[in-house]
Amino acid sequence: MIAPAYDPDNIFAKILRGEMPCHKVYEDDHVLAFMDIMPRTDGHTLVIPKVAGRNLYDLPPEAFGGLFRAVQTVARAIKTAFTADGMTLLQSSEAAAGQVVFHLHVHLMPRRDGVKLRPHSGDMADKDILVAHAARIRAAL
Repeated sequence: MIAPAYDPDNIFAKILRGEMPCHKVYEDDHVLAFMDIMPRTDGHTLVIPKVAGRNLYDLPPEAFGGLFRAVQTVARAIKTAFTADGMTLLQSSEAAAGQVVFHLHVHLMPRRDGVKLRPHSGDMADKDILVAHAARIRAAL
């Protein structure tokens, strides 16, 4: 089965173009990192490449270096900001794997020993909490 083409009107493409808001944590020439609005942990952050790519299968290979350098940079800041014991890194490609937004993205979820991930309920987090969490991460960068 052939996957559909990249949709330039997906929500993350709109965020990259400044057409939709986000709680930005980090940005460089290659990526944008921002708070997940339906976080499964406090500090749950998304890192997306600035180049169009539906998922792991079609992102240009040269984009992975910048993406994963930023993933490491942001993960370190999240770990510090939330005094995390570890980090869950998640990337889902295609609907069968749980991908909902079809622009490649990496989830960074700080973890504490013995604390389970919150379920993905579809409920959006309070804006003020996301603003505060983003500020904590930016301060740790």
